[in-house]
Amino acid sequence: MSTSSTQSRGVNRRINSLQSNGNAARDASHTKKRIITHNDAYLYALRVAYLAYLLQPRARRIQHAPAPQIPIQRSSTSINDLMKDFSLLRDNKSTRFPHGFMSELEKRLTGVLMGRERKPEYQDATIKRTFAAFLNAFTEQSFKKRMEKDRRVEDLVLIFFSNATKELQKGKPPGDDSWKLMADRHLALFVRLIRLVLKDHDWARDRPELAARLATLESKLLAHDQDLSSTPTRNGTTSAASIEVIVPLSYEVKDMPLVQLVARIFGLTNTQVQSDINKYKPVWTEKAALQDLKSYQTYLNLNSRKTLRSDDFHFDETYDTWRKGEAHDLSQMMLAIIQSNPELAKSTAASNLPQLQRHMSNPEPTDGSYPDVLRRMSDHSERSSYVIDQPFDMSTLSSGSQSPDTSVDDDNGFAFIPPEPRAYYRFILGEAFMHDVNDQSLQSLEATGDTPAIKILSKHSMDLLNEIGLRWRIPQVSRMTLFLDIVCEKFFDQEISLDNLDGVFNFLKGQPAEGKKPQSFASLLLLDRTQWTLADTALYQSTLSSLHEALMRDLYNAMQECYESKPPSIGPILYVLENHVCNDLSFSKPQEDLDAFSDALHDGLQQKAHETYRSYLEKHVPQDQQSWDFFHVIELGRAVMALAQKIQKRYKKNPEIKGVNPLAALVETVLPLYAEDARDIVTRILELAQGKDEEVPIEDGFQLYNELVEIRQKYGEVLPNVPFAFEIEGTLAEFVWRWIYTTESAINDWVDQAIKQDQFRVRIDNPQQIPTEEQRHSVSVMDIFSSFNQSIDRVVQLNWDDDLQYAKFMTAMAKIVGAGLAHYCEVVEQRFLKEMDRLTPEQEIAASQTKQEKWLQLAKDTWNNKDKIEPFQFFPESFVKLNNIDFAAQQLDKLEHEVNVDACAEVIQRHTPPVTQRQKKINNYVFTIKIVEAEDLKACDMNGSSDPYVVLGDEYQKRLAKTRIIYRDLNPRWDESVDITTQGPLNIIATVWDWDAMGDHDCVGRASLKLDPSHFSDFMPREYWLDLDSQGRILLRVSMEGERDDIQFYFGKAFRTLKRTERDMTRTITDKLSAYIHHCLSRRTLRSLTSKSITVSTVTNYFNRNRPQPTTQAPSEPDITRALKPLFAYFDDNFAIMNQTLTSTAMIMVMTRLWKEVLVTVEALLVPPLSDKLSQQRQLNQQELDIVFKWLQYLFDFFHAVDDETGEANGVPLDVLRSPKYFDITTLNFFYFEPTDALIRTSERMASATAARQQSQRNRLSAPASSAGPAFGGAAGLVGLPSTRRSKSIMHSRNLGTMRKAKEEKRKEAQADPNDDMILRILRMRPEAERYLKDRSRQKERLAAAAAAEMIVRQSLAAGGGRMMGNLPRR
Repeated sequence: MSTSSTQSRGVNRRINSLQSNGNAARDASHTKKRIITHNDAYLYALRVAYLAYLLQPRARRIQHAPAPQIPIQRSSTSINDLMKDFSLLRDNKSTRFPHGFMSELEKRLTGVLMGRERKPEYQDATIKRTFAAFLNAFTEQSFKKRMEKDRRVEDLVLIFFSNATKELQKGKPPGDDSWKLMADRHLALFVRLIRLVLKDHDWARDRPELAARLATLESKLLAHDQDLSSTPTRNGTTSAASIEVIVPLSYEVKDMPLVQLVARIFGLTNTQVQSDINKYKPVWTEKAALQDLKSYQTYLNLNSRKTLRSDDFHFDETYDTWRKGEAHDLSQMMLAIIQSNPELAKSTAASNLPQLQRHMSNPEPTDGSYPDVLRRMSDHSERSSYVIDQPFDMSTLSSGSQSPDTSVDDDNGFAFIPPEPRAYYRFILGEAFMHDVNDQSLQSLEATGDTPAIKILSKHSMDLLNEIGLRWRIPQVSRMTLFLDIVCEKFFDQEISLDNLDGVFNFLKGQPAEGKKPQSFASLLLLDRTQWTLADTALYQSTLSSLHEALMRDLYNAMQECYESKPPSIGPILYVLENHVCNDLSFSKPQEDLDAFSDALHDGLQQKAHETYRSYLEKHVPQDQQSWDFFHVIELGRAVMALAQKIQKRYKKNPEIKGVNPLAALVETVLPLYAEDARDIVTRILELAQGKDEEVPIEDGFQLYNELVEIRQKYGEVLPNVPFAFEIEGTLAEFVWRWIYTTESAINDWVDQAIKQDQFRVRIDNPQQIPTEEQRHSVSVMDIFSSFNQSIDRVVQLNWDDDLQYAKFMTAMAKIVGAGLAHYCEVVEQRFLKEMDRLTPEQEIAASQTKQEKWLQLAKDTWNNKDKIEPFQFFPESFVKLNNIDFAAQQLDKLEHEVNVDACAEVIQRHTPPVTQRQKKINNYVFTIKIVEAEDLKACDMNGSSDPYVVLGDEYQKRLAKTRIIYRDLNPRWDESVDITTQGPLNIIATVWDWDAMGDHDCVGRASLKLDPSHFSDFMPREYWLDLDSQGRILLRVSMEGERDDIQFYFGKAFRTLKRTERDMTRTITDKLSAYIHHCLSRRTLRSLTSKSITVSTVTNYFNRNRPQPTTQAPSEPDITRALKPLFAYFDDNFAIMNQTLTSTAMIMVMTRLWKEVLVTVEALLVPPLSDKLSQQRQLNQQELDIVFKWLQYLFDFFHAVDDETGEANGVPLDVLRSPKYFDITTLNFFYFEPTDALIRTSERMASATAARQQSQRNRLSAPASSAGPAFGGAAGLVGLPSTRRSKSIMHSRNLGTMRKAKEEKRKEAQADPNDDMILRILRMRPEAERYLKDRSRQKERLAAAAAAEMIVRQSLAAGGGRMMGNLPRR
C-alpha cells in the first residue's frame, strides 16, 4: 500500500474520531475536566519562574590576584615565511593593491595618528608611535612613487615591519624580547587597517584573493594575541592579574525578574511570593526539574497518554518528526540543567546524560552559563518586546494523563509540570494577556498606516510564557492557537477592542512594524497546517467560526446605524473578517448562510431607511396642510439627496458590504416614498392655491422641478424598470407656460426700454478711434437679444425631460422673439425714416416762402435750367440703426442654431397625430403683398411729373403699409413687400399719393382688392394689375400661406421681418442717392455728349438748310468718362461717410442696392417697362447705345473696386454684379437694332420653347414651370391669375442659410429660363409691333391660366376630392 493512501486513511480515521468524541484521542480516559483555580495556576507559574532563576547564567565578579610570570613564547616562523603567500605570486595582478589605494591608505594612517580612528585597538600610544614611523617612510617620494607603480603587498608589509621593529627596540635592555610579540601585534593591526581600507572602498569584492590572503596573514600574526583592544599587560610582562569568580544565588525575589512578573500578574506582593518560595524551595530544585524531564522522556518512549501520540497528528510522518524533535530537546534541556548544577552529574548515570553537540555549544562548559540551546528552543523573537507564540484552548490535549486511582496533586508524577499543561497554560496566558493590556506603564506597539497603536504582550510576559511552554512541553502551534482562543474570548466579553484582535492576528501572521524584521517562524507555522495536531486544527476552526459569527453580528449592528450622521466604522470589522477570518484556509462557511445574512442585512437596512425617511418627513414637512409650501418638498428632497450623497461618498471605495449595497437599499426604499409624498403634497398645494385664487411663484415651481428631476434621475439609476410615481412635467408645466406668458406680455416693454436708453452711436471711447466691426452696432440690439437669451435660457436650464413639451415651449418662445423683433424693427424703422425724411436747408427755406415767392423761384430755376440735386447729409445714427438690424439677423441665426429649431419641429411632427381625411381648418392666414410698380400715373406737379408713393389700408381705413417715395417718375417701381395677417376675407385699398415738399400731398389714384383665403387655397402667388380710379394702373403681387404654430415658421417670419426692414432701410438710403444717379445717367446727359453746344455758327447753319450738314463727331473716351466723374465723386463722398459707420456687410448691401439702381436706370435708358401698349420712349441710336454700355462697364468696375496693387476685390462680389438683370441688359445689344420682323420671329420662337418646356415639366409631374414673366393686363389683371412660380415662403427664410440657398436657386432659375421680355420691351418702341404686343399678351394670359388651372386640379386631387375651399391643407 502506498504512503499517500496510508496517510489519507489515517487522516480520515482521526478526523472521524475527533468529530465523534469531541476530544482528542489521548484524552479519552479523562472522566472530568479539571477546574483550575487561581492559586493552582499561580503556583505552577511560580515554579517555572523560580526554576528559570535557578538555571539562569551565574553572575560573575572580578577579583585581583598576583599572576605568575608567563614565559614569552615566540613562534619560530620568520616574517619572510609569513610573506611567502604573496612572494610566490609576485606578478599576479589579483594580489596587488588597486589603483588609488596608496592615497586612501595615507589618509587612514593620518586619521590613526590624529585620533579619528574609532577602533579601540588603534588608540594606544605605542601603536600611534610605530604608525608614525612608518608614515614618515611611506610619504618619502621615491618610495611612494615606487609603491604606486608596483602596488605589491610584500613591499608595503616589509617596510612597515622594519620601521615597527626599529621603533619598538628603542629603550629596551639587551635580552628583552618582549618587543617581538609587540611587533607581530602591530603588524597585524597594520594588515587589518589595509583590509578596512579595501572593504570601505568596495575593493575587497573585486580582489577576493587579495582579501583572503590578507586575512590569513592577520590570523598568523595573531597566533599569540587574539584581543587587540586589551591592555599591553597581556604581552607576557609580569603584573597583577584579574580573575572572575561566580556570585552565589541570593534566593531573593528582588533578583528574580520572572518571579516578580508572576507576582504582578496574579496580584500578589513580593513578600507573599518570597514566602511561597521559601516554603517550596526544598522541593523546587534543579534535581526535581531533571527528574521531570527524565519521567517525560520515559513516557515519550513508552508512547504513554501523558504525551502526544500518533493519533493526535494528521500524519504518522508528522508525529515521527515531532517525536524526534522532542527527544533532542529533552536531552539538551537535561544537559543544560547539569551544566547549571554539575553536582547533579554525580547522581546521574552517564548513560542517561546526553552528549552536548559540538555545533550547538562551546566544548568547555566551564562558566555554567544558560546554554544557547534553550535560547534557540524558545521563541525566536525573544529579543523583541512583543512576541507572537500563543494560540487556542488545547487543555483537553494535556501531555500527561493521570491514572484514575492517583491524585493529581500527589500522584501527578511531576514537580514542575501540571496535570493538564495546556489548560494551565491557557489560564496563565489569559491572566498575563489581560495584565499587559491593562498595564498603563506598558507602551503600545507603534502605529502603522494600516494598524493603530495596540498592546498585546510585553517582552517579560513572553519570556515567562516561553519558559512555561518549554518546561511543560507545549508545542509552538498549541501556544498560538491557545493565544488566539484567549484573545477571541476576551473580545467576545468586550474586554479588548477590535484593534487588539487585529494586532494579535498580525503578530500571528508575522506582520512586523515598519523597520523591523518579519517574524517568519509564526507565519510558517500558520501556513504549514500539516504540522498541527488534530485538536489544534479543530480548536482553530471553532475559534474562527465563533469569531466570524461575532463579527458578522457586530457588522449587522453597525450597519443598522449607517444612515446616522456619525455611524460606527465598519472598516476594522471588514478588515478582520476579510483578512483574518474569511481568507483563512481553515475557515469555511456555507453559501446559504452568507446569503441569509445578506438578505437579513438588506431587510434591516430598508427598515432603517424607512425610519430615517419618516424622521425627515416629520422634520421638514409641517403637520398643518395650510402652511405647506414647495419649499418643504424641496427641503425634504434635498435632505434625502444629501443623505444619498453622503452614503455614496461614505461607501465609495466599497459600495457593497457582504453583497448588500447601502445606497441601493436607501434609494429603493426612500425615493418611492418621496415620489408619492411629493406628488400628494404638490397637488394639495396647487389645490389650496387655486381655492384661494392665488398663484404659486414661478421660481418656486422651477426650483421644485430641478430638485425633483435630480431625484428622479437617481431613482432611474437604481430602479430602471420601476416608474417614478410623480408625473413631474405634467404637473409643473403650467409654471413654464406662465413664464412664457409673462415674457410675452413684457417683451414690447423690454424693446421700448432698450431703444429708449440707446443713443444709436458706435461704441468707441475716443472719437478719433476707428470702430471695429463689433463696435458698429449700438447697445439696444444687444440688450434685446440678451433679454431673449435669458428668457430662453431660463427654460433651457430646466432640462425639461419631456421632448414634446420642450419643443412646444421653444415654439412659444420663438413666437415671442419674432414679435419682439418685429416691434424693434417697427420702432427703429420709424425713427430711421424720420431721420431720412427730414427737410434739407433749401427745403426749409422754401417752406417759409409765400406762394408768390415759390412761383417766382420755380420760374427762375426753370429759366436757369437748375437741377435740384444736392447731396444728402446722412446721420451716423441712421447707419447704426441699419447695423443693428444686420446684427439682429446674425444673432437670430445664432439663436436658431442654439435652440435647434429643426429638432424641435421634428419632435412636434413625430408626436402630431396623422392628418385625417378632413383636414384641420386654418384660423390665421398671412398674405404677402408686394407693391411692384405703376404705369401712366397722373402728373400732379407743375413740371409734368409726380413724386409717387403708395399707402395700403383696410376697409376700416387702418393704415397697413407705406412705400418709399419715387421722385419725378410717372412709371415708378417700388418692389416693396408687406405681410398682413387676417382670419378671413379682407378688402385692401391701395392709394397712390404725390409727395409735395410744400402743402398737402395730392392723391394720384385709388384701387381696391379683396384678399380671400379661399382664392389662395393652392398657396400660389398671383399678380394683379389694378386700374386706378383716375389714370394709370398699379401692379400688386399677392401670395398667402397659413400662419402655423410652428417654430420654423416663427423663426422664418422673424428672419423675413429683419431682412425686409434691412432691405427697406437700405432702399431708403439708396433713394437719397438715386436722384443723382438718374440725373447723371439720363438722356439729357447723352444728348450733351452727342450734340454740340448752341453757338452763332450753329444758328447760321440752321438757316442754311440747303447746305450739307457736317457729320457729328463721336465723343471721345475722356468725354464719356468725364460725364461720370461727378457721379463717381458723389459715390465716393457718400461711401466715405458710410464707411465710417456701416459694417462691411451693410456697406456691401448698400453698394449692391445702388448697383441695382444703376441697372434699373440704365435699363430705363434703353427700353421702356413691359406692357402690351406702345411706348412714347424713343429708341437710342448706335452712338448713344455705345455710350450707355461704356457707362455700364465703368460702373461695373467701380462697384467691383479691384485694388490695383493687390488685385483684391473690395466691393460688390462678381456673382452679385452679374445678376439676371445685368445679363438681360447685356443681351439687349444683340437685339436692339434688329428689324421688327426678326424680333417678332425671335419672340415667337422663345415663346414656343417656353410653352414646350412647361408642357414637358407638367408631363413629368414635376414642379410648376416658371412663368414667362408678369402678366400684362386685361382679363388677367381682373381675375388675378396665379403665377406658376412659387413666391418666397416664410419657411424658406427661417435662417440665414435657407435664405442664401433660396436666393441662389432663384438666380440659377432666372439664368436657366430665358424669356422674351426684353424683346417685347424693344417692340414697345416700334409702332409696327402694336398688334403683336396685344396678341402676345393674350397668349401669355392663356398659358398662365392653363398652368394655374392644371396646378389647382392637381392640388385638389392630392387633397382628396377636390376640396379647395374653406378647409386649407397644412403645409
